[in-house]
Amino acid sequence: MAHRLLIRRIWTLSTKDIRCLPTSTATIASSSFSTSLQSAQSRVFFLSPSRSLPRSLPHTFSRTVSFNVQDHEDFTERVINNELPVLIDFHAQWCGPCKILGPRLEKAVAKQKGRVAMAKVDIDDHTDLAIEYGVSAVPTVIAMRGGDVVDHFVGIKDDDELDSFVSKVIGQ
Repeated sequence: MAHRLLIRRIWTLSTKDIRCLPTSTATIASSSFSTSLQSAQSRVFFLSPSRSLPRSLPHTFSRTVSFNVQDHEDFTERVINNELPVLIDFHAQWCGPCKILGPRLEKAVAKQKGRVAMAKVDIDDHTDLAIEYGVSAVPTVIAMRGGDVVDHFVGIKDDDELDSFVSKVIGQ
């Protein structure tokens, strides 16, 4: 996935974003040593980290908003021991409504600008967590604060209902 993204970023760069070498290599060869060094230092490489993303690839914050739970220890560390309220999205790869709810929930959490965290738990990979928290249908969203379950819902909700759910969990 990361390789595809990198290739897509390189592929979509327009020609104005790519800085080429000087058109005449004879000028560099015939110029003095200091001029040659200056021209080499002034070149900008299109893959340098200081460059911004091209306009065709907008930067999204979905990866910073949520995280995937890796195992029970990771769940304890990042969810139960978290100082922020945490929304836990129990989902499955094969679940159609989960694919709709996930991005909506991430968007609602992103609107809160760091006042709430979001954990994603795949029930096929972590059945022990699903059983422990009584998940019998997906999608199920459980809200936790200080390691205690404060609220939950099962099924899909629209954007306004998600916004109010997240606000209620935060305590606004």
